[in-house]
Amino acid sequence: MKRVGVIGGGQLAWMMADAAQKLGVELVIQTPSEDDPAVSIAQETVFAPVDDASATEILAQKCDIITFENEFVNLQALSLLAQQGVCFRPRLEALAPLLDKYHQRCYLSDLGLPVPQFFALNEVENLKSKIEYLGFPAVLKSRRHGYDGQGTFIIPDFAILEQKLSHETTTKTLNQPLFLLEEFIPFDRELAVIAARSVEGEIVTYPVVETQQEQQVCRRVIAPAEIMPNQVVEIQAIAHTLLNSLEVVGIFGIELFLTTDGKILVNEIAPRTHNSGHFSIDACETSQFEQHLRAICGLPLGNPALQCAGAVMVNLLGYENSHSDYQSQRQQIAEIPQAHLHWYGKTESRPGRKLGHVTVLLDKQNRESATAIANRIAHTIESIWYPR
Repeated sequence: MKRVGVIGGGQLAWMMADAAQKLGVELVIQTPSEDDPAVSIAQETVFAPVDDASATEILAQKCDIITFENEFVNLQALSLLAQQGVCFRPRLEALAPLLDKYHQRCYLSDLGLPVPQFFALNEVENLKSKIEYLGFPAVLKSRRHGYDGQGTFIIPDFAILEQKLSHETTTKTLNQPLFLLEEFIPFDRELAVIAARSVEGEIVTYPVVETQQEQQVCRRVIAPAEIMPNQVVEIQAIAHTLLNSLEVVGIFGIELFLTTDGKILVNEIAPRTHNSGHFSIDACETSQFEQHLRAICGLPLGNPALQCAGAVMVNLLGYENSHSDYQSQRQQIAEIPQAHLHWYGKTESRPGRKLGHVTVLLDKQNRESATAIANRIAHTIESIWYPR
């Protein structure tokens, strides 16, 4: 497989470039805008929305295999191409149970994996009786197209829930269920693991990481997470169960909750490379991006192990509407010892938009815990990046 088509041209596709060059693979990108980050690294580009299956047919003619940078695709339309012999990895059948978050919850539950209690909001009339066993606060989630906190709402009481549903459904009909409601988990920490599965069915997992979110957007990732060995084993088993059940080829990101009483719950599945794995570019022998290309191209999987004691990754998020390239702040951050800064080349900043990230490699710890050191470094980066 020498030419890989990628549906989506954001930073996840852009970060495949170094790995593609190392493996002798050419990337052909389908993306809507000439300003999208991956356009600069693509061998060829098909300019079209990611859910435009006619454009994907053109993409297929230019490459050996097609993979996904995001999941905002039209599976029904793509399945016609698969029937004509277009090779998608991961296969469309592996994506089908995951793109709608309610269907994803049902699939995980049917596999026997631990998830929060949940139900679909089909009928507003029966809400009161249904929500009694969940209680408040509760979490309202858009079933499709939610990411980086968009489409996720913490609901404190019934009045706010009714108000939110009324507002969100004024332009849409409840014949097409838009939301699921699930119990709010008072977690101790949020965790994540990146796992890859090869064409032959071999699975490798990266170190389990702690993710720190603010307003449902990932701000920091600490690798490895300071958790019990048995919890690591349980998370690895979840990854194996999921990837084998779906017969995945490629990388998946699995987000989890660690509850205050030590239980592991699955939060969400991302069927692609994931923000929680960016540390691997600088900290691991094989980055998640190289691993994904290795898996989908039928190459042997690489070693996912850390090459250092640990790492902290901090997202550089937009905090204003601007066209600045933030050169001064980037220069200061790059001067932090063992810092590796990745700037995505986006031409426009807006609040919450991911503009880049920085990974700082950690040495062996003395008395202070790795998490404490990572948090201190993250605070230093954020004090430079965000205006006081």
